[in-house]
Amino acid sequence: MKKFRKVLDGLTTSSPVNPGGSPACGSAAGTPSAAPTPREIEIQETLMSEHFQICKTVRHGFPYQPTALAFDPVQKILAVGSRSGGVRLLGRPGVDCHCQHESGAAVLQLQFLINEGALVTACADDTLHLWNLRQRRPAILHSLKFNRERITFCHLPFQSKWLYVGTERGNTHIVNIESFVLSGYVIMWNKAIELSTKTHPGPVVHLSDSPKDEGKLLIGFESGTIVMWDLRAKRADFRIYYDEAIHSVSWHHEGRQFMCSHSDGSLSMWNMRNTAKPFQVTFPHGKTQRDGRKESCKPILKVEYKTSRNSSEAFVVFSGGLSYDKAGRRPTLTIMHGKAITVLEMDYPIVDFLVLCDTPYLNEVQEPYAVVVLLEKDFVVVDLTQSNFPIFENPYPMDIHESPVTCTAYFADCPPDIIPVLYSIGAKHKKTGYSHKEWPVSGGTWTVGSQTYPEIIVTGHADGSIKFWDATAITLQMLYKLKTSKVFEKPKSGDVGRSGELVEEDPYAVQMISWCPQSRIFCVVGISAHVILYRFSKHDANTTITSLEVRLQCEMEDVISPSDTENTPCFSDPSGLSPQPQPPSPRSNTPDSARDSIPCLKVKDRMIRMPPGYQAELVVQLLWIDGEPPQQITSLDLNSAYGLLALGNCNGLAVVDYLQKTVLLCMNTLELYGSADPFQRLTRSPRKNRQSTSDHVNGHCTSPTSQPCPSGRARVPGGPEGPRLARRGPGRPPFRKAQSAACMEVSLPVSSLTEGYPSRRAMLQQLHGVSMYSHDEHHITTYSWSERESRENSFSRSRSSSVSSIDRETKEAVTTLQFMESYGRKTDTLPTPCLWVGTSLGLVLIIPMSIPTDEQERQEDPVTVAPTGTVLMLKGSILRFGFLDCGGALIHNPYEVWRDQQVPDDPDRPRKRKLVNFSPSSSQEASGDGHLAVVCSERQAKVFLMPSQACLYVHNITESSFVLRADVVSVCNSVCLACFCANGHIMTLSLPSLRPLLDVAYLPLTDMRIARTFCFTNGGQALYLCSPTEIQRITYSQEMCDNLQEMLGELFTPIETPEAQNRGFLKGFFSGNAQTFDREELFGEAAAGKASRSLAQHIPGQGGMEGMKAAAGGVVGELARARIALDERGQRLGELEERTALMMTSAETFSKHAHELMLKCKDKKWYQF
Repeated sequence: MKKFRKVLDGLTTSSPVNPGGSPACGSAAGTPSAAPTPREIEIQETLMSEHFQICKTVRHGFPYQPTALAFDPVQKILAVGSRSGGVRLLGRPGVDCHCQHESGAAVLQLQFLINEGALVTACADDTLHLWNLRQRRPAILHSLKFNRERITFCHLPFQSKWLYVGTERGNTHIVNIESFVLSGYVIMWNKAIELSTKTHPGPVVHLSDSPKDEGKLLIGFESGTIVMWDLRAKRADFRIYYDEAIHSVSWHHEGRQFMCSHSDGSLSMWNMRNTAKPFQVTFPHGKTQRDGRKESCKPILKVEYKTSRNSSEAFVVFSGGLSYDKAGRRPTLTIMHGKAITVLEMDYPIVDFLVLCDTPYLNEVQEPYAVVVLLEKDFVVVDLTQSNFPIFENPYPMDIHESPVTCTAYFADCPPDIIPVLYSIGAKHKKTGYSHKEWPVSGGTWTVGSQTYPEIIVTGHADGSIKFWDATAITLQMLYKLKTSKVFEKPKSGDVGRSGELVEEDPYAVQMISWCPQSRIFCVVGISAHVILYRFSKHDANTTITSLEVRLQCEMEDVISPSDTENTPCFSDPSGLSPQPQPPSPRSNTPDSARDSIPCLKVKDRMIRMPPGYQAELVVQLLWIDGEPPQQITSLDLNSAYGLLALGNCNGLAVVDYLQKTVLLCMNTLELYGSADPFQRLTRSPRKNRQSTSDHVNGHCTSPTSQPCPSGRARVPGGPEGPRLARRGPGRPPFRKAQSAACMEVSLPVSSLTEGYPSRRAMLQQLHGVSMYSHDEHHITTYSWSERESRENSFSRSRSSSVSSIDRETKEAVTTLQFMESYGRKTDTLPTPCLWVGTSLGLVLIIPMSIPTDEQERQEDPVTVAPTGTVLMLKGSILRFGFLDCGGALIHNPYEVWRDQQVPDDPDRPRKRKLVNFSPSSSQEASGDGHLAVVCSERQAKVFLMPSQACLYVHNITESSFVLRADVVSVCNSVCLACFCANGHIMTLSLPSLRPLLDVAYLPLTDMRIARTFCFTNGGQALYLCSPTEIQRITYSQEMCDNLQEMLGELFTPIETPEAQNRGFLKGFFSGNAQTFDREELFGEAAAGKASRSLAQHIPGQGGMEGMKAAAGGVVGELARARIALDERGQRLGELEERTALMMTSAETFSKHAHELMLKCKDKKWYQF
């Protein structure tokens, strides 16, 4: 524990004000203007660097771009490989593990060592990896890199340690799983086929041993050639030459026949007694045409042939094979059982599927019970035991990407009652018709850890939906879904012009959310410049939605901005502040130049029935002004205790009283400063006629004039529309797609961040800009920043090399807002409700408010908002505020205790608002002690003492990059400032002294998705969208890293391998007993020799968890682990010494007794014994 002291002079006096009106708070303390009054602030900081370590915890969601599938029928564990080299291992709910190949090569195939706790992966870089699954975090034990041949197919027989590997050249190699080295036994393609064959058979597409005889290996080549290879005799038993290419082969369990799927959509059946031609060829989906020929069909990519005890008819399951004549048909999975053919249509293309069977033995009746279907963007399990083939309800959160994710929020340590309430409401809307059987992937074990607390993740989506997820104990489960689009009228089909585009362009996409879990009030910011406020109720209601419309648009004269001071603003010109194309108006047939005083969307103005859950109460919309669309909302905050909502954009600030449904304040940013504007900017007088001028050099579109910004007004549906003279400039298209965080694939070279983009704003303009995403993630074009700028005009920054010219600004955006009990003036002695406003120029304004305390007065009397002109300054755009008392403890926002608005009041016992207020003086004996304000910008952090506004601590966070996300969070019963920078660094700073505690280069910011979705929360946790379909959770707490092993699920559980069935004497006699086959004798080094060293290279893996921890830990962690290891070694040596001494004593006693016995028996004769 370290104690920090700071002696401050003149804290009760005013600091001098500079000519620009800003207090001189750049130094450690203000200069007193009266006799100094020394005061000592004593704060004990408990956080040290040893409390922090970065570690990934768990990954949720559907594996992005899946490529392979495997299942262990004994352990009941499922594995999914992906194009990026990831492997997801799934078991019972709670057992979910993500592994990543360092090379990042796509996973081609997965093979479980059944019931052995191991997995073999074959990757696109022609490397085989052996993973150890007997630990909670799997690690690679061995790797084998092929140098001269490309891997195409692998097969590992059950209970065998020899892996068959087929290659692109048509050869088959054999790998010892235990040592992971190649055997000298090789099946060359030219030996497998006849010498008379003149063409190459193609790559190996199938390998399997015969269920009847393990010494026979069936090899399928792509060209249609099939070879049964006798491993003992090293020759081919038979060869089949078929006209159509082969995609897959599946055996009957008796080993007397097998089935092949072909590229012409046919299935061929072959009998082992006669391999000259197939005894059956079927086109399941091919119809016979008039000329007698079958119509052409798509390839059948995979077939599985399974038998059942209860039915004499076998199951044949395959994917593909549809006819070409019907375009636009969805991908299908076909299940043939006897004469019944069932076609299951899928929403996405099928990547792979597996039929789950009861037995791992291939020579037994398979008894299939389910089909696991891996789609490009979904995961489906079909129940085969019921005739209608229902699907199982998926317990994993595989639908995060149902609509592209546009924003995220993470709430830890929520009220304990909120999760059950949300789940009970969400459960009423769940789909039905699922199979009633238990989820078949039930392997592994998982228990809730001892250190758990309620956690909720909220995701916003491009279609306007909001999803609440239970994230307690590193799991993820859907709680409740809210659709914000239901608040608005649907565009009429009769609308002309852009009505079609309106549907396509995602006008309801969620950009920002604000939630108070205690009062259960929820706010949503949409891309169409609207804010929706929701209240939670357990009862349905019939109500109307109040709509407020706000005119928030103004511009100013040329700025007299400093260029050489430390507070040089770093923002772009007016069009750059809102780079994205603007949302459409509900009146689609209205020309742009005639749009004025209308919102982008139309709120339903009739009585609406709202189901239990979150019910919309108020909608605030920004208006079009003279043909100019409203600028995007950049900041939002609400406070349930005050009943106020604040929103800001690049034009100014609006404060709304949602209890009285009125707009209290609507001002541009300059008007908030008054005479205290540090840059002495002037507002531009409005003109009647507006014209847009285009800067053709930089591709800008600037509007030189504007109208003043009056306060908001209640909306009148269908109001009159007067003439509008302005028109939209060429750089401002009226439509935009939702900025999907899931679909942003923008490449951001870290080395060029500072050079091309000196501030966070340039990237945020990109971040809030146009996202030309496609629902087909595989075809997204990856742009560099400069390419995307030129293509989409997504932000308007001059590429001038002069930083001072780039940083001159004409607009100032409101970047962050927070309501708090604070001091609006230096002379205040008691805290009052205040609104802290942070801007893009690094300026902080404090706006005090007068709110009636009596409940009746609060409903009737107006709230007074009085900007005081108080200004604090930092470098870079303001990101976050935090407030501490003078003891260093975090001050929470005041809130209103939740009450159900739809429950009728009892006349005898009227309900009153219950407010919980965390005043800065609540934890202090004297109310005059004030509090500490933590302000973080994209460049630096400062701690101010209120009300004197003296700057106590300053820390420059970064010079070469900029901060993307910052939060004041609780960790280890203390507080710190957590930051995530554009160069991928995660940093934590102590509070209030701003000492660096952690600085780790966690990941490079390779796309905008991470920047948009990264968020911190209490308890040392954070999350971000690591792919369009997956959420990655991490921790920066050493305590959680240490407890992570306890929280993760066990993938491997000791289970006895089921015994093989006794086939009986007669059945074995007539069908031929499977011959015993010693692979070791055939493939071992003694018989087969060594393989060529140049063919493959063995790479030893890290082994276990210890190696992975050592690689992931920092210097402090290494020293701590070394110290622990030394202590354990010393302890073991002490125990060994004690055991040695005990053995020596025992040996001496034994020697003594033996000597006594010898003396006793020495003189006796043999007959005396």
